[in-house]
Amino acid sequence: MSPEELKSMSKAAKRAKRIATEKAGELHDLVEDRLPAAFEEIPAIAQATYDACKAWAEADAAYKAAEAAATAEA
Repeated sequence: MSPEELKSMSKAAKRAKRIATEKAGELHDLVEDRLPAAFEEIPAIAQATYDACKAWAEADAAYKAAEAAATAEA
C-alpha cells in the first residue's frame, strides 16, 4: 500500500472519529438538556450515534491493519 493510500485511510478514520464525536455530543445534549420532554428523539439520535461509532471503529481497524501490513513489508 502506498504512503498516499495510508494517509487517505488515516484521514478517513479521523473524519469518522470526528463525526462519531459530534453524534455523541448530540446524544449528550439530548440527555442533559432536553429530556424527558424530547424522549421521542432518543431512538433516532441513539441509532445515528451507534452507526457513526461503528463506522469509526471499522475505518480505524482498516487503517491500523493497513499500517501494520505496510510496516511488515518495509
